[in-house]
Amino acid sequence: MNTATHEVALDYTNTVQTEKTEEISPTGLNEQYDTATIMGGLYGDGIIGLKGAFEPTWADRLGEDIEVLFSEALARPGGAVGRGPNRYYVEIHPERIRGFLDLVTHPWVVAVSTAILSKDYKIVEIGFDVPLTGSMNQPWHRDFPAPEATLTGRRLNSLAFNLTTVDVEEDMGPFEIALGTQWDRPIGFKHEMFPPKSLYGRYQERTVRKMPKRGDISVRSALTIHRGTANQSQKSRPALVLGVDAPDARNAERHDLQFTQAYYKTIPVEHRKHFACRIVDELEPIVQAHTIEGLVMGEA
Repeated sequence: MNTATHEVALDYTNTVQTEKTEEISPTGLNEQYDTATIMGGLYGDGIIGLKGAFEPTWADRLGEDIEVLFSEALARPGGAVGRGPNRYYVEIHPERIRGFLDLVTHPWVVAVSTAILSKDYKIVEIGFDVPLTGSMNQPWHRDFPAPEATLTGRRLNSLAFNLTTVDVEEDMGPFEIALGTQWDRPIGFKHEMFPPKSLYGRYQERTVRKMPKRGDISVRSALTIHRGTANQSQKSRPALVLGVDAPDARNAERHDLQFTQAYYKTIPVEHRKHFACRIVDELEPIVQAHTIEGLVMGEA
């Protein structure tokens, strides 16, 4: 695993070298990665990234596992939920993918989660999004209604980490995000998530198109207005999603994170406290509760 300290505030091509070398600062935070850079990026633009967090071969193995899980989900009633034409989301069991522990114990993932969500952060979700050939532009949206912690308290209490399993190209339906819009009040938003088309010009002016490579990690506030774009290639563009909450957030209610006893015992003790999960004798099918009806038909 490559844990070189390259932080990205705006794009995966602009890296910021940190001179921090100590593992624990006087504040108790891991400052192998600079806390001010992390907080400035997520409270400012709403998204940051780490280039080359893993070797490309690590992402290739992840892609192989996702391919198997996607086939299984499509064959099972309710196994995959639509996020637009030819676009699916599948919530999964962590132990079904190689490298899960590499991801949740990665120093940058830990540092970001701690800096933004506190030392008591909880991992509540893991799944993947697959835009297939022919997927359309999604409407601009946020993934769930903004909580009072953000609207009134101006505090982020959840994060979504993303990892691509392919090197993203222009015609593969890249992810677009309108920087700084995590703070927008949902005036006129349908379901408090879908802004009116009268605001689309604002998002177009602020949008950045993300073109990550295998091994990169990004993290964003899921409240920052974003969309998947049309996949005009002959390739799918799978991306892993890891959802993390602050102690007061309630996103775990939408998910069903499960571990078998045998696998749970392999998780380092200091990391077990960071899961909002069930421990089961045998893995049970996940009944997906986080459907987003406004995405099913794609952009109107």
